[in-house]
Amino acid sequence: AFFFMTMGLLTIMFMAATYGTKELGLEDKVLIPTILLIQLVGIVGAWSFARFSGLFGNVKTLIFSIIGWIGVCVGAYLIYTAAGFIAIAMCVGFVMGGTQALARSTYSKMLPETKNHTSFFSFYDVMEKLATVGGTFSFGIIEAITGSMRYSVLAIIIYFLIGLVFMLILLSIQQKEKRLQSLQ
Repeated sequence: AFFFMTMGLLTIMFMAATYGTKELGLEDKVLIPTILLIQLVGIVGAWSFARFSGLFGNVKTLIFSIIGWIGVCVGAYLIYTAAGFIAIAMCVGFVMGGTQALARSTYSKMLPETKNHTSFFSFYDVMEKLATVGGTFSFGIIEAITGSMRYSVLAIIIYFLIGLVFMLILLSIQQKEKRLQSLQ
């Protein structure tokens, strides 16, 4: 779940400015302030997701964030103006800050008891790098085949859907464990 979610998330983050330039014809005077705006909104997103996590739990909040990312992809496919790009960028900022922090936090909570957590986080880091390569490569291949980045953005939805399925399975397992603990 973390791998596929990260694949979609990092691809969007790394390809957003290129999408704005190539697909929408935006100039640096729009892109640079928009990237700054993403970072500022990301602070609010991280804070909000921390609160949502406290209310609903990490996994349910991550499920919500994946649905948000799918909405971002659909929105990015549909935009044609600088204003639309800025609006989608604000949505990216909101879900970006919270999703990354919450994914790492949830991963750490799932680790088994051990004296050496380093190897688990090294694995997580390697998977993050592979997700970056896989996501941006597939984005480029789809653009090369279709001639449009818009279809690449839609294809990213597949990564989020796979991550969503795994998160729903994880949620189901957690709920079963809670029921078993309450019976004991």
